[in-house]
Amino acid sequence: MNVAVVLYTSDLRVHDHPPLRAALSSCDRVVPLFVRDQAIEESGFGAPNRRAFLADCLAGLDDALRERGGRLVIRSGEAVPEVLALVREADADEVHMAAGVSAYAHAREERLRAALEAEGRRLYVHDMVVTAVAPGALRPAASDHFAVFTPYLRRWTELPPRAVTAAPRALRVPGSLRSDPVPERAAVTGISPGLARGGEREGRRLLTAWLRAGVDGYHDAHDDLAGDATSRLSPHLHFGTVSAAETVHRARAVKGPGAEAFVRQLCWRDFHHQVLAARPDAAHRDYRERRDHWRSGGDAQEEIRAWKEGRTGYPVVDAAMRQLRHEGWMHNRGRLLAASFLAKTLYVDWRIGARHFLDLLVDGDLANNQLNWQWVAGTGTDTRPNRVLNPVRQGVRYDPDGAYVHRWVPELAGLPAPRVHEPWRLPAAERARYDYPEPVVELADGLARFRQGRGSA
Repeated sequence: MNVAVVLYTSDLRVHDHPPLRAALSSCDRVVPLFVRDQAIEESGFGAPNRRAFLADCLAGLDDALRERGGRLVIRSGEAVPEVLALVREADADEVHMAAGVSAYAHAREERLRAALEAEGRRLYVHDMVVTAVAPGALRPAASDHFAVFTPYLRRWTELPPRAVTAAPRALRVPGSLRSDPVPERAAVTGISPGLARGGEREGRRLLTAWLRAGVDGYHDAHDDLAGDATSRLSPHLHFGTVSAAETVHRARAVKGPGAEAFVRQLCWRDFHHQVLAARPDAAHRDYRERRDHWRSGGDAQEEIRAWKEGRTGYPVVDAAMRQLRHEGWMHNRGRLLAASFLAKTLYVDWRIGARHFLDLLVDGDLANNQLNWQWVAGTGTDTRPNRVLNPVRQGVRYDPDGAYVHRWVPELAGLPAPRVHEPWRLPAAERARYDYPEPVVELADGLARFRQGRGSA
């Protein structure tokens, strides 16, 4: 009897799962395994919102496996020793897992490969499980990765994603293996009150509903803050409860400008993954050094606190930050505005903002979060590094009737647009009726500070 272990990481599904399919093709029995990695917990990456969503995903995965005659084995501790212990218990010949892009994922794969090969066992690492196109599949002639999105998009569009595989009908798991209990969302404290539900069933429901009724208007409405005309699939793509490759296939089948714009966003996700795979230190170091003198010390603490709490005095920025705290998610246009305000207007180190987002975002993906922050800060792949987003103009443009601000900044609910985007311009007597702070900085002062601090770049 041949046994294989499938090590789940960011691919918590049974549909379109190449490692699971490969294991079932080569072995009689398969052990689906998830390790609650002690190193990830200790790094602070296991934030409450993601732990709660993860609990939903693991419960859903266990249910799907049980429907097929199997089950999910859960262990807790250091990843490599836990996998090795289970391999010995099951007398498994091979381990299958999805490829990662972070420095930690690369190191984990190498340690696991060495430990398995020392015992005569094999590790198979599968590409195109977390992304639609493998990070190293597309390369320009003079570099190991694309540093600009548009040429990457052209090549990515020409290369179709791999074929989608069906979920297995049945699998057999050795019955005597110990497993920790499946975690429960209710046991996680400190989660956002409006946090969405996780799990493959929910992810596939959202994807189907989005492609049937939402994606057609995406090209026109995706920046509408109040309209919220986005897929809300980013947490499911992050945890792998929906397949990026299958999502691309199904979106392209819909056709039309909305589907094309949505697929472009999926390409951005792959683009960031290939950048991080090639430059893992971009998770914490400037991808492109601009000689910035970021503020992060005592003189910035009050402004940083106001930004985190949604009390900057700029309504659209505050609305975005309050949505983040309440839902563990933020509209993409809101993310750009909030990040630009911190990095460009307050001239605060982008790493402080990125860390705060990772503390709360349920879709807190290292590649997308860090590299989007760097894009906004001008240290990343943006070809216009001095771009600054004006929160007033952006608010008027993308929240023209003030509905987004009214929803998340209720103290301004009685103030109509466009005045709601500049409450400091109200007469003093009228301004006093609203319990809302004065701006922490004037936009002109913030821009001047940013330009002075950038050096000669």
